Amino acid sequence: MGNTDRPLSPHLQVYKPQLTAVLSIFHRASGVFLVIGSLLLVCWLAALAQGPESYTNVQGLLGSGIGRTLLLAWVFALFYHLCNGMRHLFWDMGLGFDIETVYASGKFVVVVAVALTLITFALAYLMRGGAL
Repeated sequence: MGNTDRPLSPHLQVYKPQLTAVLSIFHRASGVFLVIGSLLLVCWLAALAQGPESYTNVQGLLGSGIGRTLLLAWVFALFYHLCNGMRHLFWDMGLGFDIETVYASGKFVVVVAVALTLITFALAYLMRGGAL
């Protein structure tokens, strides 16, 4: 029958995670997270339309530590998905397929997404008068 200790086909336990695979998986995950965040935005807008009591309840949840963490993650997902989508547009034009450029552009996407997220939160903090 052969050696039964080996897997029948390659799978995740065999391969070392590569940046390209991780970024691809994260692109899909960020898209799902954007949908969930958009539903939360719709709930916030619905609470705003329902009146002060509903708005205060939802705003209390979103203003909590968990709510702010979710907002931070949603903003990062938005910028990551945007930047990586632009990277894919270059690929659609046939540009940037050599391995060095693929890895450099992947790292660049992550750095820019983090920077844009931090800039957005810094500006929001300053616009609120420095109050958390």
